[in-house]
Amino acid sequence: MKLVVKKEGELLAYLYENLDMPKKKIKQYLTHGAIFVNNNRVKQYNYRIVPGMNILIDTDNKNKKELPFEILFEDEHIIVVNKPSGLLTIATTKEKEKTLYHIVREYLVSKDKKAKVFIVHRLDKDTSGIVVLAKDEKTKNMLQENWNEFVSLREYVAVVHGKLKKSSDRLIQKLSETKTNLVYVSKSADAKEAITNYKVVKETQNFSLVSIEIETGRKNQIRVAFQTLGNPIVGDKKYGDKSDKESRLYLHANRLKIYYPNIKKEILFETANPQEFKRIMGR
Repeated sequence: MKLVVKKEGELLAYLYENLDMPKKKIKQYLTHGAIFVNNNRVKQYNYRIVPGMNILIDTDNKNKKELPFEILFEDEHIIVVNKPSGLLTIATTKEKEKTLYHIVREYLVSKDKKAKVFIVHRLDKDTSGIVVLAKDEKTKNMLQENWNEFVSLREYVAVVHGKLKKSSDRLIQKLSETKTNLVYVSKSADAKEAITNYKVVKETQNFSLVSIEIETGRKNQIRVAFQTLGNPIVGDKKYGDKSDKESRLYLHANRLKIYYPNIKKEILFETANPQEFKRIMGR
């Protein structure tokens, strides 16, 4: 179910006013993460919406043949999607909520009851952007086992607080992780090297839009890199200001180039910047 916002307001109130649906049912969809605004999963009743925003409600119809987010590429071996912010790639021991894996699996099974899907790589729950999934175990193993060799570009875009001292830089850090899953810069012998390159694309008085290319794929490395610079990513309540009022993390995986062995060629997958990024940067 899709809607285009016509009037500014709060999400729950707007849906109740414009849908022939009980408020209790709408709340259930919000609570269970089945509502997406501009390709981002939203659970807040009072989420601010403005004209032009796209709302999609995943009603969990087993016979549906579309995903609640963008498909960038699909053939018989892989499917590449634009994962929303706020959606786990795959379930963890602590979190069992509906995941990207489950949503994509339901989509594929709705077209072929024998369909399978396998996670090739992950993005953080709060990070949006390009994720590659395999449709068969052979392709999954081939991509996973050679991921660092096959991937020639991993690019992100982010909005950070303030203005950076350097317009571009190559950050080399050693990272460790606490028992509570917090990543930090460390001098420990077993710390893992993380290399993050960035370039400022646009600045305003309060924010900077940066293009980021990573040479390593360490957990939370981009978020930690900008935290240590004193310019945390907007919406990052884990490594930035816990009082940050933005409803999502402003980090998006926008370009990924991989060698695709099934066709023996490199493919570049790209997505547009999320609309929230354009809004906060004044277009």
